[in-house]
Amino acid sequence: MKYLVIAAYCLLLSATPLIAAQHAGPGNTLNWNVQQTWKMTAEPLDFVQSLDNKKVFVLGSDSKVHIFTPSGKQLGAIPVDKDTTAIDIAPRGEMLYLISRTDKSYTAIDISVTQKIDTTGAPFLGNENAPVTLIVFSDFQ
Repeated sequence: MKYLVIAAYCLLLSATPLIAAQHAGPGNTLNWNVQQTWKMTAEPLDFVQSLDNKKVFVLGSDSKVHIFTPSGKQLGAIPVDKDTTAIDIAPRGEMLYLISRTDKSYTAIDISVTQKIDTTGAPFLGNENAPVTLIVFSDFQ
């Protein structure tokens, strides 16, 4: 009786992949669509996108890390060592990490993007030609 139970158990274990394979058959449909495509001036070698989906970093063959918005607008480019072979970023894209296999080196770069806001015609306090302008969005909802 003990051998019969062991044989039945082994038979069930061997049948489990067959049962699972039936669910992965041709009756399932894979749905996909292209969200964005844009051309670059340099050959892309590596890329990473921030977890908040606000920035895309692309290591180019021109020894630069190009920073884009997800829609393809270039925010800027950072020159890197020609031997850089891989990149990664912090979750929000505030740090860029570079790896060079040739130099056997690791580099961390702090990144921030300064954005210009047109304040022409907006009310202001203080010197009109001040080097720094603080903008308060008090009616922003």
